[in-house]
Amino acid sequence: MLRSYVPTRILGVIPARFSSTRFPGKALVMIGGKPMIQHVYERAFQARYLNRVVIATDDQRIAAAARAFGAPVKMTRDDHPSGTDRVAEVASATDADFIVNIQGDEPLIDPEAIDAVTLALVGDPGYSMATLMKRIEDPAEIDNPNVVKVVTDLHGKAIYFSRLPIPFTRGPHQSGNLTHYKHIGLYVYRRDLLLAYSDLPVGPLENAERLEQLRAIENGHAIRLVETEYDSLGVDTPDDLERVCKLYETSLSLQNG
Repeated sequence: MLRSYVPTRILGVIPARFSSTRFPGKALVMIGGKPMIQHVYERAFQARYLNRVVIATDDQRIAAAARAFGAPVKMTRDDHPSGTDRVAEVASATDADFIVNIQGDEPLIDPEAIDAVTLALVGDPGYSMATLMKRIEDPAEIDNPNVVKVVTDLHGKAIYFSRLPIPFTRGPHQSGNLTHYKHIGLYVYRRDLLLAYSDLPVGPLENAERLEQLRAIENGHAIRLVETEYDSLGVDTPDDLERVCKLYETSLSLQNG
């Protein structure tokens, strides 16, 4: 594994908490004999360009489970309003140049997607952060407010994120000429922006959409979007867990022939 390929310091942080509103304790639910947080860590560890991966939590149960499978753990405050703030606390105590926020409830995260978005930010000083987008293939997702859509300029710079269908099509004859993209919530930050993020003013767009990434745009920070084939599947409910378990079992069957 090439962990010195990129001449800079890149830290992967997996924020994990126990008291999830919709699914308490989900970080420790078992998938294929391993706790979910272990799947996330092992997949993140496969990313070629992360110099280090740590789990950030305020819960001793998660910390104990992580240490049991050999993952570094950073204990954080228990009053963080978001995973981004938890990641920022960890980043403040390191000298990493770039920090990758890896969602702790995506046990099927693709290491290549982590590499792609990381390299996009490392290689372009014009951006403060980077994230992913995927072409929408299911038309029902375009109108689903739980699927966040994104539009970019011709160079991949984010113009806007919305729960509404963007771009809007005025008629059926136009729909075939447009591609809709959904946002995949994997973020890479330059350290300075991440540490300042919670102090940036919350603007009217973020308030209206309830999308934290709009804070960067409203405060003049450029976000680089990278297209991926990876389709996020987070575990927010027991039904999500059932789907993930089935996909995991299918992937094992394919690997074993």
